[in-house]
Amino acid sequence: MSLPPWLHEEAPLVAQKLLGCKLLINNHSAVVTETEAYRGSDDPASHAFKGVTPRNAIMFDRPGLLYVYMIYGIHHCLNITCEPSGSPAAVLIRGLKLNNGIILDGPGKVCRHLDLKRSDTGRILNQTNCLQISDRIEIPAYKATPRIGIKAGQEKLWRYLVTKH
Repeated sequence: MSLPPWLHEEAPLVAQKLLGCKLLINNHSAVVTETEAYRGSDDPASHAFKGVTPRNAIMFDRPGLLYVYMIYGIHHCLNITCEPSGSPAAVLIRGLKLNNGIILDGPGKVCRHLDLKRSDTGRILNQTNCLQISDRIEIPAYKATPRIGIKAGQEKLWRYLVTKH
């Protein structure tokens, strides 16, 4: 299965298009309900704002890669890289609705439930049966808000949240 072509688009558009997509990771199936976009030099909240580092190098790579990092020394966060190679960008997956109806609200809960760690960084979407993303069947109702937990770039309304589950 190939990657959706829209993963090459700008991070805020990808963040919107991820809403309602089915995500299959480590035998867990869910629908994406909340995202945040981060991109390179025009986004001071992005890990890639000041250029390439060992931590953020994955953001400069190709679209469709997992970027998992730790915040506050305790929570892992799942991101999916996007935009063309060389244009650093990723979308944080902040919320999922599992097939059994359970809602995971918060990036720490998402990674904890999906059992994702930093060692998962670099895994490629749609290369194996245990890591898949599919296009959404319908466009969900959603709203745009400021991103959560950042100090710079708060004026960007790049957090997207499904309003009806």
